[in-house]
Amino acid sequence: MSDHHTLLRYYFEVTTNLNRRDFLRSVGGACTTVAMGAVPAKKPNFVVILADDMGFSDARCYGGDIDTPNLDLLAAKGLRFTQCYSTARCGPSRSCLLTGNYAQQTASDVMTPGNVPDFTKFIPEYLKPLGYRSYHSGKWHMRFATGDGGVGFDHSYTMLDELRFFTQNRHEVDGKLLPKPDPGYYSTTAIADHAVTFLKGHGAEHAQDPFFLYLAFHSPHFPLQAPAADIEHYQGKFAEGWDTARERKGQRMLKIGLVNHPIAPLEPAMWTQWNTPDKELIEKIGTGEVARAVPWSTLTAEQKEFQRTKMAIHAAMITRMDIEIGKVVKQVEAMGAARDTVILFLSDNGASSEQLIRGDGHDRNAPVGSAATHLGLGPGWASCSNAPFRLHKSWVNEGGIASPLIVHWPNGIKDQNKLRHEPCHFVDILPTLVDLAGGHTSDLAGRSIAPAFRKDGTAPHEFLYFNHSNNRAIRVGDWKLIATGKEGEWELYDLKKDRGEQHNLASAQPDRVKKMAAMWQQKDDEYARVREAAPPTKKRRMNTGAA
Repeated sequence: MSDHHTLLRYYFEVTTNLNRRDFLRSVGGACTTVAMGAVPAKKPNFVVILADDMGFSDARCYGGDIDTPNLDLLAAKGLRFTQCYSTARCGPSRSCLLTGNYAQQTASDVMTPGNVPDFTKFIPEYLKPLGYRSYHSGKWHMRFATGDGGVGFDHSYTMLDELRFFTQNRHEVDGKLLPKPDPGYYSTTAIADHAVTFLKGHGAEHAQDPFFLYLAFHSPHFPLQAPAADIEHYQGKFAEGWDTARERKGQRMLKIGLVNHPIAPLEPAMWTQWNTPDKELIEKIGTGEVARAVPWSTLTAEQKEFQRTKMAIHAAMITRMDIEIGKVVKQVEAMGAARDTVILFLSDNGASSEQLIRGDGHDRNAPVGSAATHLGLGPGWASCSNAPFRLHKSWVNEGGIASPLIVHWPNGIKDQNKLRHEPCHFVDILPTLVDLAGGHTSDLAGRSIAPAFRKDGTAPHEFLYFNHSNNRAIRVGDWKLIATGKEGEWELYDLKKDRGEQHNLASAQPDRVKKMAAMWQQKDDEYARVREAAPPTKKRRMNTGAA
């Protein structure tokens, strides 16, 4: 481990439990009044960074084994939320983040047919009247991405091909189709480069205006593809396997205070409906593939070597993303905007157990991790990435919906390197940004979590709602009611003691189950009525800017 990472780890372990002074926040929930001398209050800039299929504990600052020095530094000088939630899948999570409403309210989940209600607005549309310029670079993965009009981005690099990292069959700038990339293209780097270009343009032409950048990476979503030099950095690592790695991570997270429960066991019987059947998967990829989350000790030597290599690629993809995040942060610094910029980092769902062969197929003879290969992380390492929680992307168990949330804001957060245990959801991101910008939102599912930047426990939700592929859940306080699949029975967990979801209390507390189930059904029915009855929003080109 480098001296840099040793110092960071020491910093986290020594200072996590130290008290820091609170920062002063202006009355009314608008911009902060900085308590660091006579710095005048001004509207902050916003950079929202979204990873794709990155597990809760992949980053080193969340207890992981992957090198993420730039994220670690943001966390060391900011806040880490321990109970932030996504929807368990890419598209609906992105919709929640950008609209402030649950995907079921806006017909933005694959299982919610109906109209996009006419009240649907996106972050740039809230920020533009407050004087903001808005930029997007990266993945756009939501419904109704064609048509006329825009959603308020002034410039956008839109990556519409999520099946390839070393090329693009379709990508655009401001709605204009770009040619196929030249050799040397890597989407993670391209996303950051376009973001830097937009920021440079903003600094040159609109320096007096605050900005919002939505930086939507594709990494580390399948296929596992990374530059060879980045993969080489992790050669020889992860040979111990996912069992040992999960246990070590669990202990580390307990020590940091990120969680307070044992690690959830592997679940070999769980299998996602989107997976290629086991036999076909092994025929196409080889006998080194493992289709279930089985104990590492049961693997053959060939399987262990192949699985270790897959995790090395996953780690390389995240480290490359971290490097590119550093590039964007440096550009913000070069603009003299670092202290006035709120940076948020999240992941759109838990690590994926999906094993699908798409895109250009899979060449068994090509170097693993190259453009000619198409591999998924698989359930074993996904269980490690999502540790200490249960299951993976697409499930609404904690492993599928728990997201890291780092908040960094030098002029607004005095309580550095602290944890926030405030439960929150992607629907809260839009209201938070608008609040900090001095605006107001109403009739949204989300609420501002800006008060939690000052003090934990100051932005409570009445409930948090989940529904994806008939995987259903509702959280009320520390109680979570959850059912898997359309026919699944309700299970009840006390997350204050059991976020690993190991002790089902449904039979012991039937009245609570009945009450929470009725609440979930009421909300699900309400959201369906709203989207079906509302006049549809005019078709809009969500993936491009208006400028």
